[in-house]
Amino acid sequence: MTTTAASSTHSHHLSPAFPGRAPWGTASRLRAWQQGAMERYIQEQPRDFLAVATPGAGKTTFALTLASWLLHHHVVQQVTVVAPTEHLKKQWAEAAARIGIKLDPEYSAGPLGKDYDGVAVTYAGVGVRPMLHRNRVEQRKTLVILDEIHHAGDSKSWGEACLEAFEPATRRLALTGTPFRSDTNPIPFVTYEEGQDGIRRSSADYTYGYGNALADHVVRPVIFLSYSGSMRWRTKAGDEIAARLGEPMTKDAVSQAWRTALDPRGEWMPSVLRAADQRLTEVRKGIPDAGALVIASDQDSARAYAKLIREITGSKATVVLSDDTGASKRIDEFSAGDDRWMVAVRMVSEGVDVPRLAVGVYATTISTPLFFAQAVGRFVRSRRRGETASVFLPTIPDLLTFANEMEVERDHALDKPKKEGEEDPYAESEKEMEEANKEQDEDTGEQEQFSFEALESEAVFDRVLYDGAEFGMQAHPGSEEEQDYLGIPGLLEPDQVQMLLQKRQARQIAHSRKKPDSEADLLELPAERRPVVSHKEMMELRKQLNTMVSAYVHQSGKPHGVIHTELRRVCGGPPSAEATAGQLRQRIAKVQEWATRMR
Repeated sequence: MTTTAASSTHSHHLSPAFPGRAPWGTASRLRAWQQGAMERYIQEQPRDFLAVATPGAGKTTFALTLASWLLHHHVVQQVTVVAPTEHLKKQWAEAAARIGIKLDPEYSAGPLGKDYDGVAVTYAGVGVRPMLHRNRVEQRKTLVILDEIHHAGDSKSWGEACLEAFEPATRRLALTGTPFRSDTNPIPFVTYEEGQDGIRRSSADYTYGYGNALADHVVRPVIFLSYSGSMRWRTKAGDEIAARLGEPMTKDAVSQAWRTALDPRGEWMPSVLRAADQRLTEVRKGIPDAGALVIASDQDSARAYAKLIREITGSKATVVLSDDTGASKRIDEFSAGDDRWMVAVRMVSEGVDVPRLAVGVYATTISTPLFFAQAVGRFVRSRRRGETASVFLPTIPDLLTFANEMEVERDHALDKPKKEGEEDPYAESEKEMEEANKEQDEDTGEQEQFSFEALESEAVFDRVLYDGAEFGMQAHPGSEEEQDYLGIPGLLEPDQVQMLLQKRQARQIAHSRKKPDSEADLLELPAERRPVVSHKEMMELRKQLNTMVSAYVHQSGKPHGVIHTELRRVCGGPPSAEATAGQLRQRIAKVQEWATRMR
């Protein structure tokens, strides 16, 4: 998101808690970025203001502090908050009440009670009755707070309803904590600026990214623990297929191997849940009330995971199946208590604001950067210095890419340059986002679309990802090597995490070298030398090899088939279509060597 130098300087040379007490008396302490954004707003007094701040940074506090200032100075007379879910709508009303702003979260129609300063509604609610809300903002000077404004692009009708309802508003404050959608639906009240490449991108008035928040100790550093393993399933056609998570395979095979891993009847999920529970036990030594969350794909899986957690831990898990009143109460009770585990379904994760969550299991097949960022955002809210978050993932190329790029800020682009044959690795299909936003008791049709039978799965500890680097060697669940990483203290400074991970890996490598060859049944290579290769990268490698072979055909006069056979004989391995990334790179290097000799 575009931002000026002023926005970043505020958040770097001041303490996160500056200025100690907000001069307008609405919050006991403001963080540096909140103070900086307030100063920017008060100086410029814009009608529209877009604040982009990483999940857990305190967008709600900033927005309500600003609302209080605008009410106090009679710039506005009332406030309307638009939130993505029923649960978040109630959280906004509760947070506003704590600083003396009374919002009605149950408002549906008619005049507002005299005791209230405004209303809290959902995007869906605005979509149903836009004219009701337009009439309200026309009658009195209104500040409209649009929380997680990217949701206004979830459907065309929601975006149009927001435009219709809030076009007359005196002031509009848009908030988001995650990368915008990469479809090209324009977001209401967001300014787009054209770059040198001719692409129009969203322009933020104030940006406070994860990297800045991490440096200011406002959010927790995230340790990602990735698990691979062997999967076996039967396709709809009756074929049995075996594959290993993280190995190069087609998009369909990745999808089916992933679903096999998440099947609660296999061994992968129990092994990962057991490891995550051990990690939680370690974290709770430093953070006694730390909790864990499994983000599941559907209701049946959520119930099955809760049953597994009961069997593993002996304690019951809180299950949140859909965004209803009962779910809201369960989330509140879990947040206020010290129970260990909660299981939530899909987009419920965005409504789960539980600061004590420190351990997560990503057990859904949604693979968009937007959803991933929202999911990880549930665990990064820092309450005191030194807390770390741990998120368990399957070894899926897209997920590891997102994990390694936590600090990358992405813009919402209205224009998509399309080069022939090129895929955008961050493109979120509208279909995937529709899946993520569906009501959870709705029939998703997934069973028919991916009809297959998961036969068996096993988990292997694969690697740890932290701050863009990868650590560790493969290890069996329950092994001493795995315990080394699960036992990292839950209270550490970011640089201490890095140092500990390097030490753990060095110890693991040294231990591996002492083992006899007969025991080396796992891939004995450090994580940074075992890159997870995506299907797209495999296609590029095969294309590069074929191009090199074609060039060498003209140079040597030998047929294609002869050269490929010779490469297999010299370098070893199967035909190109089945070769690994390493084997393809080896053959490319060999052809280059041959070509150089002939010059």
